[in-house]
Amino acid sequence: MDNYEYTELLKKLTTKTDNIAKIIKINDISVRLKEIEGIEQDPKFWEDVKNAGTIQKEKTKLSTMYKKYKIAKSAVDDAKELYEIASDEKDEETISSLTEDAKNLEKHITSLEVAMMLSEEHDSLNAIVSIHPGAGGTESQDWASMIYRMYLRWCERMGFKVETLDFQEGDEAGLKDVSFIVRGENAFGYMKVENGIHRLVRISPFDANAKRHTSFCSIMVSPEIDDDIDIVIEDKDIRIDTYRASGAGGQHVNKTESAIRITHTPTGIVVQCQNDRSQHKNKANALKMLKSRLYELELMNKEAEIAGTPKSEIGWGHQIRSYVLAPYQQVKDLRSNIAYSQTDAILDGDITKIIEDVLISIQSKK
Repeated sequence: MDNYEYTELLKKLTTKTDNIAKIIKINDISVRLKEIEGIEQDPKFWEDVKNAGTIQKEKTKLSTMYKKYKIAKSAVDDAKELYEIASDEKDEETISSLTEDAKNLEKHITSLEVAMMLSEEHDSLNAIVSIHPGAGGTESQDWASMIYRMYLRWCERMGFKVETLDFQEGDEAGLKDVSFIVRGENAFGYMKVENGIHRLVRISPFDANAKRHTSFCSIMVSPEIDDDIDIVIEDKDIRIDTYRASGAGGQHVNKTESAIRITHTPTGIVVQCQNDRSQHKNKANALKMLKSRLYELELMNKEAEIAGTPKSEIGWGHQIRSYVLAPYQQVKDLRSNIAYSQTDAILDGDITKIIEDVLISIQSKK
């Protein structure tokens, strides 16, 4: 990187930190933190445990955002100041050190920019994810298992924990359905951009004639809602079915009807859980999944009404990304409109860059 490129990078990073300040409303955060400090001085504040907990949670979140922003801004300002001094003194050693560290600085600021975008109400929550293969039998079921593996590998990279709620193996290969919870900081904030239809084009390993096939897989993502969020589910609106669990889990799991399937009649939403040997625990997890789906649906309906979007256009039923493995290799996200050539790495879980590009693209359109 030459001096001109480094100067341009510093301008770019300065713009990014300015954008971060606008996104998180840094001045408002500063004012609110001072307000909370004043509230905490009231002796009666700690008497209301629930309210105190809520405010403490808000304080922690705002303090973290404020500190991260200040550290990032300081890093860019220090780099600019040091570069100007080194240039004036013709200190080539310092300039060389700064340009060598440029990529790390840019990566740090970009990661922070994305993290600051994950400041919406439910972004910090865990994510409940379901993968459903489209029509196409074994080919689509195999594609669903590839997507599932991709997310598991990505969660490992991110340090997220995964808890499988339901897994149904495919007839010959792959899977028919899988639901799982991703636990970690901003899990839903990241995973929400995966909500939609994922398309695969490849030479099918299940076709003796080696023809090219197109498969589809739908990903449904909803936040694992807090217990204090009030979602009422009437008994008359749900049908609960029990069935014998399939797949791994031991003889007890496979010989008892511990698996639970709940159908919400008014919306047609179906959730199921067979992860635990206890039918009661599976029912509790299934109800949690249903509440999260209903809450997400309610939010989407409200957003659509505000935007004037017909309800038929709401939901995850749209194509968001194409994975082409033949005749060429490319993954393209239709929201950021960016194409990626490292298909093997992406399918092995290297999707953070794709997710970040989508988040930045969405933010730029607001």
